[in-house]
Amino acid sequence: MEHRPRNAADPSPRLRKGLDALGLALDPAAIGRLLAYVALLDHWNRAYNLTAVRDPAEMVPRHLLDSLAILPWVRGPRLADVGTGAGLPGIPIAIARPDVAVTLLDSNGKKARFCRHAAMELGLPNVVVVQARIEDHRPPEPPTTVTARAVADLPGLVAATRHLLEAGAQLLAMKGVPPADEIADLRARGLAVVVHRLAVPGVEGERHLVAVTLPA
Repeated sequence: MEHRPRNAADPSPRLRKGLDALGLALDPAAIGRLLAYVALLDHWNRAYNLTAVRDPAEMVPRHLLDSLAILPWVRGPRLADVGTGAGLPGIPIAIARPDVAVTLLDSNGKKARFCRHAAMELGLPNVVVVQARIEDHRPPEPPTTVTARAVADLPGLVAATRHLLEAGAQLLAMKGVPPADEIADLRARGLAVVVHRLAVPGVEGERHLVAVTLPA
């Protein structure tokens, strides 16, 4: 299942090396799905402009490995990826963790269509795509983890997902340089905030994960 984007170098060595660096031992089928996802993203990106990253080889560290770097903090069994865009980090997580039910949430129609197509093409029965605003999402069972990658400022993100946090979810917000003022604002409001520094193979610059929960 290891599809290669057209007119591109084979990204599989870079992916395998990055997985080793992250300490992730994925089976060949999962690695094949990750590579097939890159191929789909590359193909659809030409018409749908899903990501500013145009080189499939760069999609490996900047999208796949960046998403998979947060796996140690994912708390199952249900994950909601809000503002998922092209399915990041939700699709890579769903591939690596088939035991987690992943909901990809985005209000943009073309992005939701891509995510549905990708989930079908990749054979991901644990993925559901919902086209809706974060504030309007009322799942029958609340997620245990909420992920967000480059979505809004932290106070705005917490406000939008507050109903999910109140149901017991943890929020994992992926950031570059951690926004100190925003984190201080959340702590002043009584939220528990922990910042984890991420080491993403092949990605220059700072990467951090901001974990937010309501106090017990």
